Amino acid sequence: MLTDFTAKVKAFFKANQKDIFLTAFVFLVSIASFGLGRLSAIWPVKEPIIIEQPNAESRTLKAELSVPLSFDLSPSASGQYVASRNGSAYHLPTCPGAKQIKEENKVWFQTEEEARRAGYKPAGNCPGL
Repeated sequence: MLTDFTAKVKAFFKANQKDIFLTAFVFLVSIASFGLGRLSAIWPVKEPIIIEQPNAESRTLKAELSVPLSFDLSPSASGQYVASRNGSAYHLPTCPGAKQIKEENKVWFQTEEEARRAGYKPAGNCPGL
């Protein structure tokens, strides 16, 4: 049975020898062309990494850069807590909800207790309250 199968395979290859070699040749040429095309593609030039030794100038520059220039975390001069005239919750001035309140609708409070006495409750989305 196995000898019959091998005989059939050998007969098939002998009968179609030219077609098989042509197909294999075209396949190998296409693979080689694709590989050479990929190798010839221009890769982006990467900038080299430059390591510089720190000196006295860099320490002073680092100290100057560590102070934020335009980021203000201090509470507003008007108060410590803000609420909207139309709303029911009070916020810290740095909370996302406080930034959405129009200036003309803002109500300022100095203490949290003052805001609660006015009928406002702490905002749920404001961390720190």
